[in-house]
Amino acid sequence: MTQTEKTAGSAPAPAPERADARGWAAVAAVAGATFTVVTSEMLPVGLLTPIGDSLNVSEGTAGLTLTVTGLVAAVSAPLLTPAFGRADRRMLLCVLMAVLTVGNLMAAWAPNFGVMMVARVLVGLGMGAVWAIAAGLAPRLVPAGSTGPATSLIFSGIAVASVLGVPAGTYIGELADWRMAFVVIGGLALAVLVALAMLLPPLPGEERTRLGGVMGLVRNPQVASGLLVVALLVTGHFAAYTYVRPVLEEVSDAEAGVIGTLLLVYGIAGVVGNFISGAGAGRSPRRTLLVITAVLAVTAALVPLIGGSVLVAGVLLVTWGLSYGGVSVATQTWLLASSPEAREAASSLFVGVFNGAIAAGALAGGLAADGIGTTAVMWLGCGLAAAAFAAVALGRAPETGRL
Repeated sequence: MTQTEKTAGSAPAPAPERADARGWAAVAAVAGATFTVVTSEMLPVGLLTPIGDSLNVSEGTAGLTLTVTGLVAAVSAPLLTPAFGRADRRMLLCVLMAVLTVGNLMAAWAPNFGVMMVARVLVGLGMGAVWAIAAGLAPRLVPAGSTGPATSLIFSGIAVASVLGVPAGTYIGELADWRMAFVVIGGLALAVLVALAMLLPPLPGEERTRLGGVMGLVRNPQVASGLLVVALLVTGHFAAYTYVRPVLEEVSDAEAGVIGTLLLVYGIAGVVGNFISGAGAGRSPRRTLLVITAVLAVTAALVPLIGGSVLVAGVLLVTWGLSYGGVSVATQTWLLASSPEAREAASSLFVGVFNGAIAAGALAGGLAADGIGTTAVMWLGCGLAAAAFAAVALGRAPETGRL
C-alpha cells in the first residue's frame, strides 16, 4: 500500500492501475521540479560572457551568479528541512516553486549586477529546499516495488538539468538574448508549480527532524565518506565547467554557435550517462564512482592538452558528459543507501554539500581564470577529481545502492 492510500482516510481505494498511474504522474511532476531548480541554478554557466558584458563585470565576477546561488542553497537546505516540521510537502513545494519563479524573472529584468545577485539568492532559497524534499518522496508516491525506478526518475531531473540546462540556456541566449533564457525558465517554474498542485496528493511530514539529527548523520562513516566524495568531485567539476565557454573560445577557437552545439552534445551524453550510472550505482556505488572520478580527471587534463580542434573538443565533451551525467544519481544513491531511515535529512545534507561545492568550484575557478589564466581551471578540476577518486577508493561505502 502506498502512502497515498494510507492517507486517504475512509475513502474507497482507487483501482490499482489508476493509483499506479497517478503515482507515476506525481513522480514525473517532482522530476520536473528537480529539473527546473537545477536548470535555474546552472543557467548562467553558458551565459557568463553576455551577462558580464551586459552588466559591466568580468567573467570571473559574473561567475558569482552561480557561487551565491550555491552558497544560499548549501546553507538553507539543512536549516529549512527541520524548520518545515510536519508541514504538507505538496504545499511547501508549490511555495518554493513560486519563489523560484520570482527569482528567475527578477534575474531577467536585472538592470545591474546587484539586482542580479538578489535574484540569484531567491533562486538558491527555492532550489535547495525543493531538492531536499523531492529526493525522498518516491516511496510515498508509488508502490514499494516501484520505489527504486521512481527514485531514479526523480534523480534524473537533477542529472538531466545538470547536463542539458546549460546548453539550453546557451541556445536561447544565442537565439534571443541572455535575459530571455531566464524568462523561459521562470515560465517553466510556474508550469511545474501548477503540475505539482494538481498531481501530488497531500504529503504531511512523516517525522519531525531536528537540526541536531540532521548534523548527527555525519557521524555515520558511510555518510561522511559520501559527503567528502561529493565535495571534492563537484567542486572540481564546477571549477572547470563553469568556465567551459571561455576555455573553448581560447583553446579551440570556437564561436558561440559552435559552443552551443558542443554543449548540447555534452548534454545528450550526460542523459545517457545518468541512466547507465543509475543502474550501476544500484549494484555498487563505489565501483560506479571510481569510474566516474577517473574519467573526469583524465578528461579535464586532456582539454587544454589536445582540445585545439573543435572535433577533439567535442569528443572530450561527450566523454565528460557521459561521466558527469552519473554523478548526482550515484552519489545520492550512496547517501540514501547509507541512511535509509532518514532519507529527507540525508538529502538535505547532500544538497548542502553539493551546492556548497558548486559555489566553491565556481569561486575557485573564477579566481584561477582571472589570476592565472583560463585554462588553469581545467588543471584545477583534474586535481580535485583525482582527489575524489582517492576518497571513493579509501572511504566507507554501502555494499549496494538498493534503496
